[in-house]
Amino acid sequence: MARFCSLFSSSSGNCTYIGNSRSGILIDIGVSAKKTEQALSGIGVDPSSINAIFVTHEHTDHIKGIKVFAQRYGITVYSSAGTLAGIEEANAISPDTCAEIIPDSGIETGGFFVRPFRTPHDSRESTGFSVVTPDGRRISVATDIGKMTDSIMAAISGSDLVLLESNHDVGMLRNGPYPFFLKERILSDRGHLSNECCADAAVKLVEAGTTRFVLGHLSRENNMPQLAFETTRAAMTMAGAKENTDYLLSVAGDFNPVIAL
Repeated sequence: MARFCSLFSSSSGNCTYIGNSRSGILIDIGVSAKKTEQALSGIGVDPSSINAIFVTHEHTDHIKGIKVFAQRYGITVYSSAGTLAGIEEANAISPDTCAEIIPDSGIETGGFFVRPFRTPHDSRESTGFSVVTPDGRRISVATDIGKMTDSIMAAISGSDLVLLESNHDVGMLRNGPYPFFLKERILSDRGHLSNECCADAAVKLVEAGTTRFVLGHLSRENNMPQLAFETTRAAMTMAGAKENTDYLLSVAGDFNPVIAL
C-alpha cells in the first residue's frame, strides 16, 4: 500500500514523503534535518528507510535540511542540472553526498519510478515530480508554479493523488503588506499559483480521473486554509463533481496525517 504525507508545506518550508512499508522517498527538505527526522518518526517512518531525495528547485524553503539529512543517512540527491548547480552554489549539499541529474525520462529507486516535469518558476530549472509507487499508484507534486501549463497538466493528469499549489488569494496579496516588487513576482508567470488557478486545474484533473487532492504551499500572509479549500471545492461543485464521492480534498500544513492509497 502506498503512503503519502505532506510533512511540511508552506512558504516557511516544504517536505513531502511518499513510501510504503519497506522504503520511501522525500521530495524537498526545506526545514532542518532534525525537524524532518521528527516528522518522519511521527508517522512511523525510520529516516534510514529513505532511498532518495528529489529536489524541485534551489530556494531555501526547499533545500534547508538537505545537506545534513543526506549526509547523515547516505542518501542520493536527484534534481535537474540547473537546480543542482544552485544547490551546490548555496553550499546546501556536502561534497561527500552523491548527487545526480535526473533524466527527463525518469529513474527508478527502491521500486518507485520518478519522472520530472518542468515548472515555470523564478529559479534556475525548477521541476515537479510524478511518482509511480511499487503497487502502481501515481502521486504527483506540483507546487511553485507561476502558471499551469499544458505540459504540466499532461504530466500529472491521471494521477491518483496530486499535491497542488494553492499559494495565495489574489485580493489578499494585492491588498497585503508585501512590497510591490514582491507582489508582482508572486503574480507573474514565474511566481506562484493562486487559489483560483489551482481550482481551475483541479477541475480538469478530477475530470481526468484524479480522486485525491492536497492543496499545498499556502502563503501564511496571503491566504487562509479555509479560503483555499472553499475556492477549489466551489469550482468542483460548479463542474458537477461531488466531494467525498468523486474526490477527496484537504489542505496541507505542518504535520499532516498519512494518506494511504
